[in-house]
Amino acid sequence: MSAIRCLQCNREYPAEGVPHRCMQCGGIFDFDSPSIFDHKKIDNNKAGLWRYRHALELPPEAPEVTLGEGNTPLVWIDYKKNTVGFKLEMLNPSGSYKDRGTSVLVSQLLQRGVKEAVEDSSGNAGASFAAYAARAGIKTRIFVPESASGPKRLQIERYGAELVSISGPRSAAASAVLEEVAKGATYASHAYLPFGIPGIATIAYEIFEQVGGIPGTMIMPVGHGGLMLGVMRGFQSLFQAGVIKIIPYFVGVQAAACAPAVAAFMAKKEEMISVVELPTVAEGVRVRYPVRVDAILKELKPSGGEFIAVPEENILPAFNYLTRMGFYAEPTSALAWAAYDTLKGKLPEPVIIILTGSGLKYHS
Repeated sequence: MSAIRCLQCNREYPAEGVPHRCMQCGGIFDFDSPSIFDHKKIDNNKAGLWRYRHALELPPEAPEVTLGEGNTPLVWIDYKKNTVGFKLEMLNPSGSYKDRGTSVLVSQLLQRGVKEAVEDSSGNAGASFAAYAARAGIKTRIFVPESASGPKRLQIERYGAELVSISGPRSAAASAVLEEVAKGATYASHAYLPFGIPGIATIAYEIFEQVGGIPGTMIMPVGHGGLMLGVMRGFQSLFQAGVIKIIPYFVGVQAAACAPAVAAFMAKKEEMISVVELPTVAEGVRVRYPVRVDAILKELKPSGGEFIAVPEENILPAFNYLTRMGFYAEPTSALAWAAYDTLKGKLPEPVIIILTGSGLKYHS
């Protein structure tokens, strides 16, 4: 298994408790290497992503908290003489790709004896955590910005979580949850805790099996960066296992209204640049201080990927175009389609777009 260490002082993650930052220096925790993938250890008696239990970085005795996540379809379409694949992550149990990471995260929380926890979210991560916390019997409070989509808020409450609505931007909800953490609450952060990254990496394993090889390009939205980092790590695991010979080209997409990763990439920095946080219909990527993007910037070589910002006026037309093709994904997912429409003809093929969340979670 890979070790979890602080990126600043190299301190190893403790065997007990669930600190979201390093207790010594305040740094971010991350795995020190990609998961070890072994195709001989895939267990086809298990469902969904749990087929890859050996690569999920869980202790052998850890429970498997599952709602049937993973094994999502890969659907191909013809578009202007190009073939494009859509990985339908919005078909996970709570309606987003977040379920892959949450399933593994909550399994870790149970293993560590957590009974109550808090989380913050723009919507999808909160709904996912509320679902799996309900499955695991963990009592939880979810802090969301008041602008969070109504269907997501309702979903969180229906799962039995306590919904705490915070006025102001997305970052205000993040600040509010940290006040609870300072009082002693366990912070089950999908952003800060690295436990879920190997779960997200299973997207890469599935795509490899579905394609019968590797795609030329992967396009996906970027908020905190957990999705992109997880997918990158998944292909890195396949590469180090000798299963693939090259790595796909990665395109991370943000809304121009809040695009810190794009700003850092364009400035050729390996750390975040402060940007404004303006309203956007792509609420899932409205993250001014993303936790995992620094790691992506360090690992992503210019020849291996890029970041692109989509103007606000292009997002809903892309959302509507997807629906006309039969894909009811939320506007955050539509960012990836808008980026493809800008970059088509310039990317290694085949191109696969990750549709991250269901359109049922969005209303105008």
